[in-house]
Amino acid sequence: MPRGAFGAKISTMANVFDVAKYILEKQGQLTTMKLQKLVYYSLAWSLVWDERPLFGEAVKAWANGPVVPDLYGKHKGMYYIEAKHLDAGDPSKLTASEKETIDAVLKHYGDKSVQYLIDLTHTEPPWRAARGPLPPESTKSPEIPHDAIAEYYSGLEP
Repeated sequence: MPRGAFGAKISTMANVFDVAKYILEKQGQLTTMKLQKLVYYSLAWSLVWDERPLFGEAVKAWANGPVVPDLYGKHKGMYYIEAKHLDAGDPSKLTASEKETIDAVLKHYGDKSVQYLIDLTHTEPPWRAARGPLPPESTKSPEIPHDAIAEYYSGLEP
């Protein structure tokens, strides 16, 4: 059985593709980088509000902010993406509570520019701590731990 944040057992879990497809269906065409940031913020707030991760795939601290490499592998080489371009993902696997979390994230962050979201993630401790002393041009990609994400965002008001 999969384990969620803080080792809690969870019976089912959506995957990052289910979340990404749901976001794309709600938002329409996005840059792939903006999609990545919206997926990250959906995970962050699910850790706070739902006390469990929205999906199980790892989030890495890439130079341009948080990225889910598994999702990146599906849109690599694309600048824009639409739901029809994502050949994986089934939004019907998301619970009503998960959709509510994503909808709240989209309401708050959805109209922000991709540059705003990149800059925002660069000011926040989860990404900064994971990157550590790496220079901006470094291609190393340390994982951003769920505990660090939950701790930081639980201290904020959305």
